[in-house]
Amino acid sequence: MKTHKVEQLVIATMGFFWCFLMWFSTAAFSPSIAAHYHLSIKALGLLASSAIWMAPVGRVVAGWASDRFGAPRTFAVILTVCGLVSIASAFTQDYSLLFAERVIVAIAGVSFVVGIQHVAQWFNADEIGTAEGLYAGTGNVGAGMGALVLPRLFGTDYHTAFLWLGLIALVVAAWYLLRGRAARNAEQIALTRRRSDFRSTAFVWSRYIAVALMLAYAMSFGLEIAMNAWLPGYFTHGFHGAILALGFSSVAGLQIAAGTFAAVESFCASLFRPFSGFMSDLFQRNGWTPLPFIARTLPYAPRLHWLGIALILITLAMGGLTFAGMTGSLHASVLTLVALGVFISFGTGGTFALVPLLFPDRPGTAAGFIGGISTAAGIIYPLVFSASTNIHMGYLTVALYMFVPFILFYFWAARHERRPEEHGIFTEALAVEKA
Repeated sequence: MKTHKVEQLVIATMGFFWCFLMWFSTAAFSPSIAAHYHLSIKALGLLASSAIWMAPVGRVVAGWASDRFGAPRTFAVILTVCGLVSIASAFTQDYSLLFAERVIVAIAGVSFVVGIQHVAQWFNADEIGTAEGLYAGTGNVGAGMGALVLPRLFGTDYHTAFLWLGLIALVVAAWYLLRGRAARNAEQIALTRRRSDFRSTAFVWSRYIAVALMLAYAMSFGLEIAMNAWLPGYFTHGFHGAILALGFSSVAGLQIAAGTFAAVESFCASLFRPFSGFMSDLFQRNGWTPLPFIARTLPYAPRLHWLGIALILITLAMGGLTFAGMTGSLHASVLTLVALGVFISFGTGGTFALVPLLFPDRPGTAAGFIGGISTAAGIIYPLVFSASTNIHMGYLTVALYMFVPFILFYFWAARHERRPEEHGIFTEALAVEKA
């Protein structure tokens, strides 16, 4: 059966889009769920963070599985399991059971690293930034679509929404399994499979640059998913009076308004991700290396600099979000979210324009570690946001006490002119790798 890399990119992107839509469908209906079950702000923060619980370990396993068994099989299994549990949650009335089922549906979020591995197996180094950006950016739109469209389509009837999301997931799973191809040729599949053993996995995990990229992704995508889950509740509580003044007084109205404002960040983070991949390619083609302390002579050095710029911008925007919230200006908060979403896209696109180049023979394993462990930040951020005495101060707290140290570590790890991926915790792992 003939196939082409563009078809594989489309299949991976659509699978990821639907997984993302399912992943954050709970957040889209959080005001309705909170009102129905009388949840407190603390319980709402717990519900928001629960969407990410399965991602850290799940993405590590999914990345390894995509190297070992191929992306189409791995992706189809994820879609099928999440689809069936989503259907089951549509008929659940007990909150404890509903909470547990939605945690399982959140496994859909692990699909990202599977698609990263799939796309990396089909595209060359000179186009990898744009290809991965198109995959991830278009797929990420699913989160924004959930916040913006689902409440408008289903109102407060989240049960029906969960049913349809699950049914369509089963259709997408069948399509992925029938038309998806793991790689361009059998030799490439065999090499990737051989590289999925424990020693090769330990090598990737012990590289300083892999840890630095994981922290960079925690600053970008980890923040993005945290905001997807947190922002509807944040706007409902933090700008309640301002939203009421706009004429949204019912629970359904508050949900639509809060979801619309929340979608701003997600849409910007998604829509600009292909641009970020293109910018990484552009930095690479022009050899731009403006930042001090980061390596400048390596073949992929400009990509390191583009990512460093993105991380600095994200940190500044987080401080701006606290300032906007403290002024009580809904308009300023939304505008700052636009900037934050764009900067997040720079970070996410910049990270995975590097990963396939640093670890070309183990894209799934590397993507699983970097894209998986980083999502733990998405659990932590909503808890920090909800624990602050002032609901607006959590953003600045995260920026100062987490993001600044992350950036400093990234600068340190990316300083080597002799290929940063050769430097790590376990020197014996490098010896095994070169043998």
